[in-house]
Parts: sequence; C-alpha cells; structure tokens
Amino acid sequence: MPYVNQNVRDKFDEDFSGDQADNAGELNFMFTTLITEYVKRHGIKYQVLNDVVGALDGAKAEFQRRVVGPYEDQKIDENGDVYEELDSLLESDGNKY
Repeated sequence: MPYVNQNVRDKFDEDFSGDQADNAGELNFMFTTLITEYVKRHGIKYQVLNDVVGALDGAKAEFQRRVVGPYEDQKIDENGDVYEELDSLLESDGNKY
C-alpha cells in the first residue's frame, strides 16, 4: 500500500511532481522507467518481477477504491444509475452483489 511513513514520503516528494506527465503515454513512460530502474537495481528474478506486478496491481486497486469508485458514485448521484434494472433483478433473485 502507498501508506509509508513521512521519511519515505519526503525522500520521494522531491523527485516526483504531478506536472511531469502531460498525457497517458508520458505517465506510462514514467511508470515504465521506475519499474525498469527497480528491476535493474534488484535483478531479474521471479521475486522481483512478482514484486513489481504486485505493486502495480496494488496501486491500481487502491486508486480504484479511493478515487475512481467515489467519483463514479458521485456521477451516479448526478446523472442516474445505468444498472438500476439489474439491481432490481438481483434483488428479486436474492443475489444482491
């Protein structure tokens, strides 16, 4: 998880700023560069590769949970739920998510 102590955060804050990437391609390049440097520093072995994939999956999942989900909930409130019909079908079957 990204919730590291303040000393670790301070170490990286000076290296990373939100204004470095202007589009998705550049953001992807930044991720790839970080991953490449990590693998070069620790070597190509299963544990390192697994750690990289796990960190990426964890970061994606936490971003989805903390940012995307609440944003989508807000848009449902503003614009209406497109899954309303499925919700009622699931409820009638006793299978609410």
